[in-house]
Amino acid sequence: MSENRHERLRGLELHLRQRLKGQDHLLPLAAAAFHRGELGLAAPDRVRGSFLLVGPTGTGKSELMRLCGSYLFGPEHLVEFDLSEYGRDDAVARFLGADMTDCGAFGRAMRGRTQGIVLFDELEKAHGRLWDLFLQLLDPGHVTLATGERLSLAGFYVGFCSNIGGAEAMRMEQSRFASVEQMVLRMLGQTLRAEFVGRIEEKWVFARLTPDVQREICALRVADETARLRGLGYDLQVSREALEFLVREGFHRHLGARPLRQAVERHLRDAVVREVFTRGVCRGLVELDSAGRRLIVRGS
Repeated sequence: MSENRHERLRGLELHLRQRLKGQDHLLPLAAAAFHRGELGLAAPDRVRGSFLLVGPTGTGKSELMRLCGSYLFGPEHLVEFDLSEYGRDDAVARFLGADMTDCGAFGRAMRGRTQGIVLFDELEKAHGRLWDLFLQLLDPGHVTLATGERLSLAGFYVGFCSNIGGAEAMRMEQSRFASVEQMVLRMLGQTLRAEFVGRIEEKWVFARLTPDVQREICALRVADETARLRGLGYDLQVSREALEFLVREGFHRHLGARPLRQAVERHLRDAVVREVFTRGVCRGLVELDSAGRRLIVRGS
C-alpha cells in the first residue's frame, strides 16, 4: 500500500468527525474496522467487514456508510438496496434473477465491481427468504445468481441498517446511553435470526440527536447547499437568524436529521427563486423576512 493510501486511511476518523454529528462514540470503531479491512487483515475469501447499524431513524446510519465509502473508494463504489422493496414473495427472484437469462438486481448492480460497500437499508422489512441469502453474503462470502454465475464479495464491506429498537430508544431520553444501547442490542437478539446476528462483526447503536446536534447538522446542510448553489451561479451567505429559522423548520424529535435537509433545501431554493424573479440575479445575505415566515436575499 502506498504512503498516500496510508495517509488517506489515517484521516478517515477526522473526516467522519467533521461530517457526522452526534455519534462520536462510533467514529473510532468505524475507522478501526475499515483500517483492518484496508490493511488486508480480513480472511481473503470473506467480506472485508460486516456491520449492523441500528437505532432511531434519521441519526446517520446510512450516512456513516456513505461517508466511509465515498472517502475511501469514491461515491461510485457504493451499492445501496432498500429492502422495503423486497418484502414480497418474489423477493429472491427479483434480487438474484428469475431464470437463466436474468441476473437479478444484485447481479446488475455488482457487474464490473471488485471493491466497495454494499449497503442494505430497512433490514427488518426484507422478506424472510432473503435471510438465507444474507447468511451466504457474510459467510462464505459469495452468492450464486439465477444465471449460474457466482459473485464473490471478498473485496467488499457489507452493511445492514435497521430501525429496530429505535422507537423504544426515543422513549428512553432520560436514560444513560449505555442502558439504551443494552436495550437495543437485546431487541436485536429477540427480533433477528441468531445465526445472522452472530455473523455480523460490528454492531453499532446510534444515539438520538439532541437539539444542539441538530443545529450542528443544519449548519453542515446549509454549507453543502450554498456551495451547490454557488456552482449554479447563486452566491449566498446565510445569517445566524436565517440558520435558526431553518433549525426550527427542520427540527423533528422523532425523525432526526432527515427533515433538516429537506427544510434547508426547500427554503433556500425558494429564496433564490424569489430573488431571481425580482432582480434577475441572486447574490447576497440570506435573512428572515419581517414577518418571520420565510427567507429573503438582501442583494449586494
